[in-house]
Amino acid sequence: MGVTGPFRCAGCDEPYEAADRFCGRCGAVLPAAAAGAQAAPTTQAASDPSGTSEAPEGPESSEPSVYELAPPAPPVPPRPPVPPAPPVPPAPPAGGSPAGPPPPDPGTRLPGADAGPPAGPPAGPLADPRVAGYEAVADAAAGANADGAGATGATADGAGATAPEETPFDPPSERSPFDPPSGGSPFDPPPAPAPPVAAPAPEAAPEPAATGPERDHMERELAGVAAVSDRGHRHHRNEDFFALRAAALPDGAPAVVAVVCDGVSSATRPDDASRAASEAAGEALAASLPRGTHPQQAMHEAVLTASTAVDALASDPSIAHDEHRQQNAPACTIVGVLVGGELLTVGWVGDSRAYWIPNDRTAPPVRLTEDDSWAAQMVANNLMSEEEANADQRAHAITGWLGADAYEVEPHTASFKPDGPGVVVVCTDGLWNYADTAEQMAAVLPYDAPARPLPAARALVAHALAGGGHDNVTVAVVPFPAPAPDRTG
Repeated sequence: MGVTGPFRCAGCDEPYEAADRFCGRCGAVLPAAAAGAQAAPTTQAASDPSGTSEAPEGPESSEPSVYELAPPAPPVPPRPPVPPAPPVPPAPPAGGSPAGPPPPDPGTRLPGADAGPPAGPPAGPLADPRVAGYEAVADAAAGANADGAGATGATADGAGATAPEETPFDPPSERSPFDPPSGGSPFDPPPAPAPPVAAPAPEAAPEPAATGPERDHMERELAGVAAVSDRGHRHHRNEDFFALRAAALPDGAPAVVAVVCDGVSSATRPDDASRAASEAAGEALAASLPRGTHPQQAMHEAVLTASTAVDALASDPSIAHDEHRQQNAPACTIVGVLVGGELLTVGWVGDSRAYWIPNDRTAPPVRLTEDDSWAAQMVANNLMSEEEANADQRAHAITGWLGADAYEVEPHTASFKPDGPGVVVVCTDGLWNYADTAEQMAAVLPYDAPARPLPAARALVAHALAGGGHDNVTVAVVPFPAPAPDRTG
C-alpha cells in the first residue's frame, strides 16, 4: 500500500495535511493542495529530498475551487525570538530604608526615619514628599516633634527601638508625583512664612521681669509730690501701698494729697487691704476738697471711707471658705497728709507716721502722729518709759487698724499752720524702724527734698534697706506749701 507523504509550508517548512487551510506555525494561507492530493503520485514527495516542493496542481474542473483561485502566499519571515524576562532589581543593601516612597523633607521626622537614606539613587523619578499619602504622616510627625514626643512607633525610653511597620499608603488617584503641590515645586524652597511640611518652631519664652512682680518696687511723682515703696529684704511680697492725688481748693489754690497704708501681715490679704484703703481715701479727699469741705473734716471722712473699703473685702466670696474670716479679716494701717493753702492736715489709724522737717534745719523737726500701739499705750499710761516699752517684744503690736474685725474706728486728725516751708515725710514702720525720732528722720532726709522729692524718697528707702530691710518700706515726700500745678512727674 502506497504512503502519501506530508505537505510542507513554503514559508516555514511546517508539514501539514491536505485538508489544512492555514499553516499551524506561521499562519500562512496554504495552497490548494487538498484538491490535487488525490492524483499526485506518492513517490514525488518521497523522491524530493528537501521536502519543500509544492504539490502539483490538480486537474482542471468546470467549477473552480476557491483554493485554486487564491494566489500563492508570500514567504512569511520567521517569528522573532521571544524577548527575555526583565532582570529582577537587586535588593537594597543592608541598613537601607525599606522600599516605598522617597523620604520627605529632612526637617520632618517620619516613622522609620532613623533607618537612614538608601545607599543608591532611587529606581524611578524623584517623587515630591508632599504628595497625597505623605501629608497625613508628615503632619502627624511634625506635630509630635513640636510637642516633644518621639516619632510614631518608637519606644518610650528610646533604647533598642526598631523601625515600625510601614503604614500602607493609598496611591494617589489623580495626582502625579511631579505635579507641584500647593507649596510649590519639590525642588524649590518652601514658601515663606509657613513651610508646608517643616515642624513649627517653638515659641520663644517671654523674658522674666528683671525686678520681679510690679508691686515689689513702686515709684511715682505727681504735682511735686513723690512716693516710693519697696518689698524689702525679708518679706516675700510688698503689703504696703500708697496713693497720690492733686486737687484744688474752692479759691483755686493748689492742694496735694499723699496716703500711705501698711497691710497687717497676720491678717488675710493684707496687700489688698492696703491698696483698697489708700485708693479710697485718696479719691475721697480729691473729691471733697473742691466742694469746700474743711481739710480736717475731709480727712476724717476719707479715713472712714477707707475703713469701709477694707471692711468690704471681708465679705468677698473668694475667702468665704475661711472659717476664721471675721477673726482674720483683711486689715491695714493708714496715714494721710493734705497740704493746701496755709494748712497742713494729717489723719491716721495705726502706727504709720508723719514727720515735719522744716527747710531751716536749725528749727526742730516734729513727729506729727502718735502710734496706736502697745508701746504707746504703756508710755501714755506712765507704765513704762519709752525706752522700756520699745524694747519689749510687744512694742509693735497695734491697737488700732482698719478692718472688719477692728474695734470702732476713731480716726485721729490734726491740722497745723507751719511758720515756714518744709517737708512732710509720710511713712510706714519699715522706714521709721531705722529713723525713729524726728531728729533721726531729719538727719537722713536730703536737703534738696523740697525741690527733688522723688530722689529724696529713694534715699530714705535706701537708708532702710541698708539698715536691714526687715519689713516693707514705703515713704512719701510732700513739700509745704503745695507746689505749683505745673510741677508734675
